Amino acid sequence: MARMVMCARFKEELEGLDEPPFDSDFGQKIYANVSKKAWAGWLEHQKMLLNEYRLQPWTREAQEFLVEQMDQYFFGEGSALPKEYVPPSH
Repeated sequence: MARMVMCARFKEELEGLDEPPFDSDFGQKIYANVSKKAWAGWLEHQKMLLNEYRLQPWTREAQEFLVEQMDQYFFGEGSALPKEYVPPSH
């Protein structure tokens, strides 16, 4: 049976992650409070941030920025879109 969590992003009980995404207290917080659905949404949002801000994810500055954005995405007011961002039209 799937592990269920009260998802901080969607405010409903959904299937939780299979394991913590990071070996840290923040990783445990995500594991306990973020659903697979919300995590998939974050991964897409993170790609957009990496591309729009032209981040180099191996740098400490980029990692710190992404952790701040992730915290806002799941537990705050939401991660802000870059001012210049234009969503793709399909």
